[in-house]
Amino acid sequence: MQYRVFSNNVEDSGKCRIVGYTMRKWSKMIVSIAYGCCISIVALFIVQIFALTSFKIPSDSMEPSLLAGDYILVDKCSKGARLFNVFDAVDRREVKIHRVPGWRNFKRNDVLVFNLPYPDRWDSIAFDVMKYYVKRCIALPGDTFEIRNGRYYVRNCDAILGNVASQEYLMNILGSGKAEEHGVVTRCYPYSGLLDWNIKNFGPFYIPAKGDTILINPKTKLLYRNLIEWEQKKKLQLRGDTVLFGDSMIRNYCFRENYYFVVGDKVVNSRDSRYWGLLPEPFIVGKVVRIWKSVDLKTNEMRWNRVLKRIE
Repeated sequence: MQYRVFSNNVEDSGKCRIVGYTMRKWSKMIVSIAYGCCISIVALFIVQIFALTSFKIPSDSMEPSLLAGDYILVDKCSKGARLFNVFDAVDRREVKIHRVPGWRNFKRNDVLVFNLPYPDRWDSIAFDVMKYYVKRCIALPGDTFEIRNGRYYVRNCDAILGNVASQEYLMNILGSGKAEEHGVVTRCYPYSGLLDWNIKNFGPFYIPAKGDTILINPKTKLLYRNLIEWEQKKKLQLRGDTVLFGDSMIRNYCFRENYYFVVGDKVVNSRDSRYWGLLPEPFIVGKVVRIWKSVDLKTNEMRWNRVLKRIE
């Protein structure tokens, strides 16, 4: 025979009810916290992909606008966030980059973060998802850009472009004959005696826009070969004055993408479009909007005067 034992102790019974209630209360609280954390992580992930992301500035090529140790916020959504296969990109396989529709185009003097289009060599465009640069946009698709006596100009544009003080400082160095002493490289894109461009006098250089058609000749082949080969995934060949795609002669070309000319604010110490050429639009992450944190890399102290500074 089995017996069931019941407690007649009212105090013990009350304690059991209190313990059970407390456990249920804590369980609900833990579940709520875990649920809130999951929602926050997902929301942060979505914001990082589609809206805002952060980068740290490692060098001085954008001084005085951005200093080494600045942490910047980059607006991805106004132009439209990029979507691509991250795993293929990390493995350095060919990726197709799509852009979500935005409501604002990039403008001259915007500071842009982008994947360096020439991560391995300056005569071949490749996408490296792990290598990012930050530079100022000087010329847009459809612009004709030129450097005259070290100053930047865009045809039919009266706006001041880039860091004028830094451009003048570069001219002083070149005028003093101390370029080599300051580590200044005067030879520049496209590195050919056919044009004989340098960082003092460069261009005129037409910046292609999507849908533009150009006549192919030895000069345009020299200027746009990297862009055409990247778009077509084929090599251009020059046979006399004839430009070939494989065995087929090409007389003109219609561009599939927009391109930009970007430079560093510290023009003496910046490897930019003057040296490696044009930036394809799919490589652009977005526009720098603010500094959210700034740390002096020498003293490891916070630079509070730069926190929340707007970048223009």
